[in-house]
Amino acid sequence: MSKPANPQGKGSIAILETLQQAKTQLVAPAKNIQQISSDLFTSLFILNSQIRFKPTTGQTYWLYLKDSHYRLSLIAPEQWSAIRSGRFIGACQLQLDLTWTLELSSDCANDSAFLQEIAARRRQLEEKLQQAEKIDDVLPVYLEALPYYSRVLASALAYSLKQSMQKSGILGLSFQQAEQRFFTTN
Repeated sequence: MSKPANPQGKGSIAILETLQQAKTQLVAPAKNIQQISSDLFTSLFILNSQIRFKPTTGQTYWLYLKDSHYRLSLIAPEQWSAIRSGRFIGACQLQLDLTWTLELSSDCANDSAFLQEIAARRRQLEEKLQQAEKIDDVLPVYLEALPYYSRVLASALAYSLKQSMQKSGILGLSFQQAEQRFFTTN
């Protein structure tokens, strides 16, 4: 008995349909470079975790760390033991513009080692942004290493942030040019 080649239906047609659906429902406001950088960092942090379901906008999800792996879950921390779930990192939501928010747990918000790790990751992204010829070169248009749902959401995130940058007039600019535009308009 042979197995179906694509048992989960996650071929290129499904990816394209999912991306098209995400784009048609997108609400992407104009954002300055600091907002773009922050949204990109938070979203990539969450999208680089294990996601084994299709997240929807407005729903709260919970981020955990267990055995050195981050995992997004449908199960709240009070619904299972820390031994099974791992360390509760925080509550996450997928926004209408397909960016993610993360509200850190009080445990993580007061953990200086964890905050230093996050700050180091943030610096790495900011260095990439500053070194790129254009901000949009850093956007996650296609990240093959990510699992299916994360890959689709990362691509939709790139599309959303491009729309936001276009509305704010910073699409195609370098990080420094976008910062200059922000500081001269405020």
